[in-house]
Formats: sequence, C-alpha cells, structure tokens
Amino acid sequence: MDTESFIAQSRPFLSWLVAWYNDLDTIELDSLAGDPTKVAIISVDVINGFCYEGPLASPRVRDIVAPIAALFEAAWSRGVRYIALSQDAHQPDAIEFAQWGPHCIRGTREAETIDALKKLPFFPQLTVFEKNSISSSIDTDLGEWLDDHPEIATFIVVGDCTDLCTYQLAMFLRLRANARQLGGVRVILPANCVNTYDLPVEAAQQTGAVPHDGDFLHLVFLYSMMLNGVTVVRQIAF
Repeated sequence: MDTESFIAQSRPFLSWLVAWYNDLDTIELDSLAGDPTKVAIISVDVINGFCYEGPLASPRVRDIVAPIAALFEAAWSRGVRYIALSQDAHQPDAIEFAQWGPHCIRGTREAETIDALKKLPFFPQLTVFEKNSISSSIDTDLGEWLDDHPEIATFIVVGDCTDLCTYQLAMFLRLRANARQLGGVRVILPANCVNTYDLPVEAAQQTGAVPHDGDFLHLVFLYSMMLNGVTVVRQIAF
C-alpha cells in the first residue's frame, strides 16, 4: 500500500463522510425530556487534566466545556435528574501511563471536575464515577448504577476524547442494551459536546510521540458510533 493510492481509493468514502457530518440533524431537548425520569446524561473526563492543565490538556477539549455546562443546566431545568460524571482518577502507578504518561492522578487537581460544572447549583446532586482506564465500565460503579435505574431509556453521552473514552462509553451503553434486548434504549451523542486532541505529525516526531489527527479521528469515530447504533446529532437544542 502506498499513500497516494490509499488516498485515491478512500476519497469517495471520505467525501461521503464529510457530507454525512455536515448534514447531521439537530434534535430538540424537549423531544428527549418529555419524561425526564427516563433520561440520563453521562459525561466522561470533563476534568481539569483534559481541559485546562497537565500533559494531556487540549484546547479542542476546552471548547466543549461551555456547551456541556449549558446542556446540563437546560436538562436539569426540565427535570432530568440522572446526570453522571465518569472521570479519570488514576492510581499513581497506573499501567495506562505506559501509553499516555502520568496524568489525572487521584487526589490531584488534574483529576478534579472542572469549575464550570462544580459551580452549577445542583452539582452536589450529580453522580461521579472514578475510573482507572479509558473504560467507564470496567471496574467502575457504572454498571451497578445502570442496573439500579432500569427506567432510563435515553442516554446522552458527552465528553472527551471522541476516539477514546467517549467511544468506549457510548459503545458500552449501546452494546449493553443490544446484548440485553433492551429495544427502547437510545444512546444519543451531540457532536458539539464531544471532541478529541490534535497532535500533528511534525510535532509528534520532535518528541517521539504518536501522531493524532484530531479532525480525522473525531470524524471517523463519530461515524463508527453511528454505524453501531449510536444516534449522532449536530447538537441538542434548547
């Protein structure tokens, strides 16, 4: 395989992919929260270590803070009370650091919820799940929480990163519903409330890191979630 042939062969699909993304629908919050007792919002890694400080903080991720906080407020005002935060709180010797380097260690400011969410008047009533990997479901309390709330039929997933923790969370929720034959369950992902980091090839080569094209991977993983039954929308309007 050579680069030019690969790009040429992939061009029709990439053109379709961009058109699909540009044509994403907007969905109204009121249409989702008609019965707010059946709606949950789960965010992943909306914490200082990915938004504001530390080696993995990204300005692209920082940009989703405002729309996520606004969505929380709008949903709460409509009676949605199931809002959960899945967050990195790593052990100091986390094995994951072999891939990502030390970050968001439990007890540090990096592992704390961002101030924009902590300042919400209802923040003390939110549920927080700590995790020690990119998975929100492995060795966390999320599964038990879901089992305790079988009435939830609509899950709204937000956070970072699109191709890592967000993907793992949305796919877990979708596949769990599939495996259990929960036909009425929807997993909805608003594209304006998720993002991933960018590390250009040249910058990565200078540090020995692995390159990461944020725009490309954001788009491809949104597509993959859609392909697997997650409802990807442009935004949730309110």
